Amino acid sequence: MRRTERYPVESSNSLWQMYKTVSFWKVVKNFIVIQTARLTPFLPLKNWMYRTFLRMQVGEKTAFALMMMPDVMYPEKISIGKNSVIGYNTTILAHEYLITEYRLGAVEIGDHVMIGANSTILPGVRIGDEAVVAAGSVVHKDVEAGSVVGGNPLQILHTSR
Repeated sequence: MRRTERYPVESSNSLWQMYKTVSFWKVVKNFIVIQTARLTPFLPLKNWMYRTFLRMQVGEKTAFALMMMPDVMYPEKISIGKNSVIGYNTTILAHEYLITEYRLGAVEIGDHVMIGANSTILPGVRIGDEAVVAAGSVVHKDVEAGSVVGGNPLQILHTSR
């Protein structure tokens, strides 16, 4: 099971109650920063924006491809090590709003990690150093260091052990 904190809700689904859980103005600011960063081709600027305005932990020389989408509500729960590549249109989530509850969980991505394009990283997972995630994957569980994984559901394709 992923490392998430669970918060039950009553009456309507949790998405209808999101502004009880996170400030509207925080979401607005994050949305503007993320949409600007998604389109900028300047990697140092993008990293600076994520560190400064979203409070994400981003290692030196980490590269975010165009259209990468960090969590708009809780980006401060995302940490990425040094010299990693996050592929085009990848989504990194630190929250899940469900029918009867919402969940929050940190996402930890190690050093020298390659995340392929169009992947989705779910809350509460850890991706170890030098791991590779194939394009189009849904990462719903931890990935060991040095592993190559892919698919939906996620499968181990190769391990260095």
